Amino acid sequence: MPREAPYLEVADDLRRRIKAGEWGIGEKLPSGAVLATEYNVGRNVTQRALDRLVIEGLLEGRAGSGRFVRPPRERMRMIRSRHREHRGGSPFHANMDEQGKAGTWESHSQARVPASEDVAQRLAIQPGDHCVRTTYEFMADGQPVQLSTSWEPMVITDGTPIVLPEMGPLAGEGVVKRMRTIGVTVDTAVEVPRPGRATQEEANLLGISVGDLLMRIERTYYDGDGRPVETADLVVPDVRWEIAYEIGIDRGE
Repeated sequence: MPREAPYLEVADDLRRRIKAGEWGIGEKLPSGAVLATEYNVGRNVTQRALDRLVIEGLLEGRAGSGRFVRPPRERMRMIRSRHREHRGGSPFHANMDEQGKAGTWESHSQARVPASEDVAQRLAIQPGDHCVRTTYEFMADGQPVQLSTSWEPMVITDGTPIVLPEMGPLAGEGVVKRMRTIGVTVDTAVEVPRPGRATQEEANLLGISVGDLLMRIERTYYDGDGRPVETADLVVPDVRWEIAYEIGIDRGE
């Protein structure tokens, strides 16, 4: 497995120290230069680690003053990032670990489901081609926080140990890791977020009110040849989550 990016390792340790109470709410963290010396890394590494914790909502920046521990959010922050996949396992588990919550889910898979026209277009297959459809109800500390429905084309997974995402030796390990075991390397994810309102069914499952604000995220994974290997609809209730996208910048170095 590839080594985790150095700034993520620093961010992980700073997050641990903050949650352990080393710095209280409102307290200032050491400067990036001081932390760089402590962790024996470059200042750009500690800067990115601190920026990461600002994105997550653990820190807040004050112009000319540095980074301070901020009060806990009532809403959780969902970080959408390529590192969610490269770090292994489920992206949902990564989000829950950073929130200090127990992430669990219930799922139901059905094989040989004919692809609708919309799903077929997203997966570059023919309408009626067989897929495995899996529905998920995600929970944080036992409370519902997110829904998802995914489709995987059986032309890729049929006859393999991973045909059912939540069964077999890699159950719950996420699309990227599962696909890798059958020689499919996922290297791109495309997400299309769209605001919406909760239907009666969604409200019942999420414990919210009909018409409450949602973010619907259409996500599709692609392999190195640009072939779609999975597509999913995520339903994220606004009352529970705010969504932040982490976008890497090419510094031209």
